[in-house]
Amino acid sequence: MAALVLTSILVVTLAAQARFAAYRMLIVLSGAACSCLASALLGTGGSHELLAEVPWDVLVLLVALGLLSEAFVEARLFAVVAVRAAEASRASPVGIALVFGAAMYLVSAFMNNLTALVLVLPVVLIVLRVTSATQRQVSWTLGALLVACNLGGAATPIGDFPAILLLGRGSMTFSAYLARALPSTVVGVAVVLAVSALALRRGGPSTSADVRSAVSRALIGALYRGVRLDRRLLVFVSVVFASMLAAWSLLPATGPVSADLVGWIGVLVALAVRPKFGERAVRTTVDTEAVLFLLALFVMVASVRRTGVFGALARALTNLPLSPPLQLVVFMVLASLVTGIFSAGPAMAALLEVAAVLATRLPPHTVYVGLALSVCAGSSLFLTAATAGPLAQSLTERAALLTPTGERIRFGFAEFLPVGLVCYAIIEAVAIGYALVSLAWA
Repeated sequence: MAALVLTSILVVTLAAQARFAAYRMLIVLSGAACSCLASALLGTGGSHELLAEVPWDVLVLLVALGLLSEAFVEARLFAVVAVRAAEASRASPVGIALVFGAAMYLVSAFMNNLTALVLVLPVVLIVLRVTSATQRQVSWTLGALLVACNLGGAATPIGDFPAILLLGRGSMTFSAYLARALPSTVVGVAVVLAVSALALRRGGPSTSADVRSAVSRALIGALYRGVRLDRRLLVFVSVVFASMLAAWSLLPATGPVSADLVGWIGVLVALAVRPKFGERAVRTTVDTEAVLFLLALFVMVASVRRTGVFGALARALTNLPLSPPLQLVVFMVLASLVTGIFSAGPAMAALLEVAAVLATRLPPHTVYVGLALSVCAGSSLFLTAATAGPLAQSLTERAALLTPTGERIRFGFAEFLPVGLVCYAIIEAVAIGYALVSLAWA
C-alpha cells in the first residue's frame, strides 16, 4: 500500500510539474508535503527521517558553484567570450553554430549554463537578426547551442546536476568521472555540431559573407564597446577555481574533506576578494528556486526509496532474459526517455537509486557514466526537458526576430523537435557505445 501511494505521488507530481511549468514550485513543494504526510501515516518514516536522507552536500555544492559563476560574471568573462565568438563566427550560419556551440560546451563544463546562456544568447540573437536568418537557421543554431550546453554539463562532475549528484554522493570520484565522460561528450558535441553545420548549409543567406561579417562586427562593437575584462578579479577567481579542481581530483572521496566542503571554502575565498560584491552575490544571486525544487524532489524520492520500489525495479530489470550488457542498454534507453518526459533533475534523482543496484552486478563506473550520458540525451530530446530550454525560448520570443520575408521567427517545442530528435539519437548512440566498449574492456 505504501509503495503504491508514495510512488503515485512522485509520478503525478513529476508529470504535473512538467505539464504546468509555470507552477512547478508550488507543485513540487505540495508533492513533497503530501509524501511526508503519507509516509508518516503509512508508517514508513516521518519528515525527520526523510529530511535526514536528503543529500545536503549536493545542495551545498550546487549553491557554491552557482556563486562561483557569479564571480566570473563580475569579471565580465562571459560578455567578452560572447563578443569574441561573434567576431570569430564572421556572421555565417555555420560559423555561428560551430563557434558558439564550442564556446558553450566549454563554458558549461565548468559553469552554470543558465548564467552563461543568459549572457551569451543575446549576442547570438543580435547576429542572427543582422544576418536576416531564416526559421531553419534559428532552430538549428539555437538547438545546437542548447545541446552543446547539455553535453558540456555532462562532461565534468561539476557541469550540471546529474554529474554533481554523482560527485556529491560519492558514487564516483572527480577524476574517474572526468576520464570516462569527457571523451564521450567530446565525440558527441563534435558529431552534433557537424550535423548542425550540414543542416545550416542549406538555404543560407543571400548577402555575402564579407558584408555580413562587417555589419555584425560593427553592431557588436557599438553595443559592447565598454566591455573589458576585470583581469585582476579574473586571475584571482581562476586561481581559486584551479585549486578547487585540484582538490577535487586529488583528495580521496571518502576522506574528511568532502567535495562540498571544497566548494564551500573555495567560493568563500573567491568572493572575499571583493567583499561588497560577495555579500551582494550571497544575498541576491543564490538560486533559491533550484535549491527548493531539488529539496522537494529528494524528499519524494527518499519516501519512495524507503518502500523498496527502486530495488524492485532494479531486480525486474536484471531478471530480464537478456545478457547484462543488454540489460544496461535497456536501462539507459528507458532513462533517456524518462528524462525527456520529466527533465534531467527528477529523472537522475530517481534513476540513480536503480543504478546503485545495477552497479553491484556491473562495473559501477560504466553504469553511472552511462546513466549520466543517457540523461544528457533525454534532456536534449524536447525543449521542455533541456535545463536552459524555457530560457532560450523566452529570450528568442523577446528578440522578435523576423525572416527575410517578414514572418515572425519562433523557437518553441515544435521548432526544436527536429533538432532534438537528431541530437537525442546521436548522444544516446554515443552513450550506448561507451557502455558497450567499457564493458568489453572491463
